[in-house]
Amino acid sequence: MFKKSLLFLFIALAASSCSDFNKAVKSTDKQYKYEKAVEYFNKPDYDRAMPLLEELLGLTRGDTLFEPVSYYYAKGYYGTKDYILGSYYLENFAKTFPNSVHAEECSFLAAYCHFKESPEYELDQTDTQMAIDKMELFMVRFPETNLKDSCNNLIDGLRLKLEKKDYASAYQYLHTRNYRSASLAFADFLKKWPNSDRREDAYFNILEADHDLAVNSVESKKAERAEAGVRSFNTFADAFPESKRMGQARAMLRDLNAQLQRTPDPSTP
Repeated sequence: MFKKSLLFLFIALAASSCSDFNKAVKSTDKQYKYEKAVEYFNKPDYDRAMPLLEELLGLTRGDTLFEPVSYYYAKGYYGTKDYILGSYYLENFAKTFPNSVHAEECSFLAAYCHFKESPEYELDQTDTQMAIDKMELFMVRFPETNLKDSCNNLIDGLRLKLEKKDYASAYQYLHTRNYRSASLAFADFLKKWPNSDRREDAYFNILEADHDLAVNSVESKKAERAEAGVRSFNTFADAFPESKRMGQARAMLRDLNAQLQRTPDPSTP
C-alpha cells in the first residue's frame, strides 16, 4: 500500500512538473517564462531550462531581460558539459556585456571550457594552446581577479601537457631510428622548454642519436658525424657531470673516438 502511494505521488508530481513546463512554454508573459527558466536552471533541470531560455533570447532582445537570459543560456551549455558551445556563448556574453557583474565569470569559464576540451597529450593540442591563450587573455583583461592563482595553476598543467607532447614526438624519431631528425627535434625541445625536468633525458637522447647516426653512417660521413657526437657528449657531461648515465655516455664517447681513429684523413694522399 505504501509503495503504491509513493508511485501515485511520483506520477502526480511528474504530471504537475510537465504541466508547469507546458504552461511556461505556452505563456506569452516573458517575466513568467524567465522565472520558470531560472527555476529549472537552478534545480538543475537543463532539459526544461534551455528551451525556455532559447525562446527568450529572441523575445527579450533589446530589453532589460536580455542580459540575464543570455547569461543563463551561456551557463546552461557549461552546465550540460557542452564545452564547445559553452565556450562560444560564454565568450560572446563577456564581449556583449563587458560591464556586467557576470563578465569576469563568463570570460573565465569560456577559457575553462577549452581546458575541459584539452585531450590527452598524444592527440591534437589545439584546445590546449587555446586554453592557455584564453587564460592569459583573461588575466590581462581582469588583472585584479581572485582567479589569478587558479589560472596560473591551470596554465602550468596545460604547458606540461604540451611539453610532454613535444618530448614524445622527438622520442618517436629516436625510437624509429631516424637519428638525425631525433637530434634536431630534441635540440628544438630544449630551446622551447629550457627549464624542463626532462632536460637531462633530452641531452642524453641527443648524444645517443648522434652516436647511432655516426656509427651507422657511410664512410664518407662518419668522421663529421662522430665529431658531432663528441660535441654532444661534452655538452651532456658539462650540464650533468653527476648523471647516473655517465657510464653509458662515456661508452658512447669511446665508440665515437674509435670511429675517428679508424677514419682516414681525407687530406692524406
